[in-house]
Amino acid sequence: MHTSQIQQQFLSLRSNRKFEAFVIAIIILSAVLIGARTYDIPGYALDIIHLLDWFITLIFLLEISIRFLGEERKRDFFKNGWNIFDTVIVFASLIPIQDGEMALLGRLVRVFRVLRLVSIVPEMRILVNALVKALPQLFYVVILMFVIFYIYGAAGSMFFNLINPTLWGDVATAMLTLFRVMTFEDWTDVMYETMAVYPMSWTYYLTFIFFTTFAFLNMVIGIVVNTLHKENELEEGTDNASSKKELQRLEQKIDDIRLLIEDRLKPGR
Repeated sequence: MHTSQIQQQFLSLRSNRKFEAFVIAIIILSAVLIGARTYDIPGYALDIIHLLDWFITLIFLLEISIRFLGEERKRDFFKNGWNIFDTVIVFASLIPIQDGEMALLGRLVRVFRVLRLVSIVPEMRILVNALVKALPQLFYVVILMFVIFYIYGAAGSMFFNLINPTLWGDVATAMLTLFRVMTFEDWTDVMYETMAVYPMSWTYYLTFIFFTTFAFLNMVIGIVVNTLHKENELEEGTDNASSKKELQRLEQKIDDIRLLIEDRLKPGR
């Protein structure tokens, strides 16, 4: 069989929905086995889990090999960050987990195998890509939020330190208290405690909540949603380009067959 035909078969297999569903099922089974190890189970069950773990590792190794062999240009396989991630996880899973210094690392890697679900499911991959691409913009929002936390933390430490040193003893402790306020974790108890001494201190809390919980968190959501929208558009454009390329390839094959038939039907052949 010609090399290109073999490559085409691997490409067809890795794009098959049933094959993808099988890989997803194996990833879920791997996650279940990881959770099962955290329970107190009999020794024979641990032996079964160990055998299943190696079976899953071999399946992952076979799956990553199929994806690699199905790549038209093999070097392009490692241009995709998800392919690199999957390859590292799969080969690191070959580390024994029974005994030895590498046992802990082997168990940790097997926990991260669950993340392969993100690389397999396109919708989850889009979400993660959008989040990663939004990080540069989110970084500046986080800096601005830290500035607000620091200003309010310093002011709270100065005014409320004598009321409750446990919550307002220094700026770092005050910032932790403000994080509690931002997440609405019994924040009214904190506010009423300071209002007993400073009746107008409610303005301190309400303005802080407005800046952080309402303003900045909505900015974070807006940035992520906008990036996700762009990522979806990019994915749709990539799919359209792939479909167009596949259509052109099919048209080329049809032209080749037509020319071959015309050549065969020429007089004297």
